[in-house]
Amino acid sequence: MAALPDRYTDSPPRGALIDLRDLQPEHLAPLLEEEIEAWRTGLDWDFRMSGDLVKRFVQVRALNGFALLEGGVRNAVVSGYCYYVAEEGKGLIGDFFIRQSSRTVENENRLLEAVLDSMWKTPGMRRVEAQLLMLSSHLNRPMPFQRWCKVFPRGFYEASVRAGALAPRETAGVNIVPFTVNFSDEAAALIALTYRGHVDSQINDQYRSPAGAARFLANIVQFPGCGVFFGPASFAARDRASGSMCGISLASMVSPQVGHITQICVAPSHQGHGVGYELLRRSLDALASNGCRSASLTVTSANKAAIRLYDSLGFRCRRDFAAFVWELG
Repeated sequence: MAALPDRYTDSPPRGALIDLRDLQPEHLAPLLEEEIEAWRTGLDWDFRMSGDLVKRFVQVRALNGFALLEGGVRNAVVSGYCYYVAEEGKGLIGDFFIRQSSRTVENENRLLEAVLDSMWKTPGMRRVEAQLLMLSSHLNRPMPFQRWCKVFPRGFYEASVRAGALAPRETAGVNIVPFTVNFSDEAAALIALTYRGHVDSQINDQYRSPAGAARFLANIVQFPGCGVFFGPASFAARDRASGSMCGISLASMVSPQVGHITQICVAPSHQGHGVGYELLRRSLDALASNGCRSASLTVTSANKAAIRLYDSLGFRCRRDFAAFVWELG
């Protein structure tokens, strides 16, 4: 492995923080391999494509964030990392991972505090969002910049899938059709309408406007952070009378045999009539027909209606985690 820069090895670096732009991909490679294994065993998720993107951006010195060092003089190793993106007064923590042997609340908070402090120094920064599935003790723990931090408990849910296992449900007055990227503008407007005043719009402010929702959709369709978008298991519901879109269920592949529901929503005017059930059933059936053995999704714990729907379709919580929002008052 390539040596770290001299300024990080000439003095005892244990617990030191290093700018990700001072690293090369080989410095992070062992840590990323452990993270890939953690996602595989903990969530049945193939993280390798995301890990490759991290290494690619590190190679061109284009990744903002910090790494945590452990070890002694001249034998320091990277034991954790966290990167972020910032734009238009908002920051997003893209990934956070500390190897098991170094994972303590103290180490986690030192890394998070360095990242948050760097973001607060960005001109115009007012808000930071994060969903940290690999953070330990996500509830009832001290957090950096506590006075600005709100915590939203969430769950990672998983269900076994089998083609034809779930009974279809009649959706009177609604047609369900395959989703295409040509529907993106309508879908963005639907998301903004559906999440108006919803707890999830407090977690992700992109849900608050059609423009923000369009960026959200572009991210899940074009980038692998939530898996690789899978059109054959993505559907839209349209009102037969008006032709307007009234629901969507979008899916991705997160490993060869595991799908993930990246977005499901139904317009308020059509909720309570089985549209959400049928959209999700069709996505799960299509995933099973294309070789998946299971599917996952995430949901905010306060969203009881959604959890009841997921329970009825066989989903069970596999991991509790939290979404965090820091917002300057």
